[in-house]
Amino acid sequence: METGLLWFCNWSTLGVCAALKLPQISAVLAARSVRGISLPSLLLELAGFLVFLRYQHYYGYPLLTYLEYPILIAQDIILLLCVFHFNGNVKQATPFIAVFLSSWFILTLQKWIIDLAMNLCTFISAASKYAQLQYLWKTRDSGAVSALTWSLSSYTCATRIITTLMTTSDLTVLVRFVIMLAFNIWVTATVLHYRKTNVKAE
Repeated sequence: METGLLWFCNWSTLGVCAALKLPQISAVLAARSVRGISLPSLLLELAGFLVFLRYQHYYGYPLLTYLEYPILIAQDIILLLCVFHFNGNVKQATPFIAVFLSSWFILTLQKWIIDLAMNLCTFISAASKYAQLQYLWKTRDSGAVSALTWSLSSYTCATRIITTLMTTSDLTVLVRFVIMLAFNIWVTATVLHYRKTNVKAE
């Protein structure tokens, strides 16, 4: 029973993450606009994903418990390039990508660096969700933000709580997923609320 549940959670999470950002990327391309998407939120999310992936890899955790992160990072980079493209300044993406690439090596120069980064990772990831919420509250418009992407993120956090409890029981990782689940649900509800409000206004 436990083995089956672990298998389902791992593979369903991987499957969902393989397409997680596609609704968001599709919505941006269809609208030819990044209205409603917070750039600081996206950059913080990317930083959180990078730290989390490096931490899991550094400590040799089971590959299936973090295999979705390279996929999520690739999708976030595509979304980041879309944001810069539709804002008319693609070249400004170069420094950010250079920082992220160099961080991959810097994070594991010393054990204390990766441990500190992981402790800050929850704060960074929570800050990314809060930045998106603030942007939505400020504009009162969900624009091209995909509710499906955020709801799928909620699902993956829920399954990762289960897989963490069943494999590593790493408290830092567990706390991160619980907080991310709460924020993902909050953002999803906010996006749906403003979408409903805008439809009524029309």
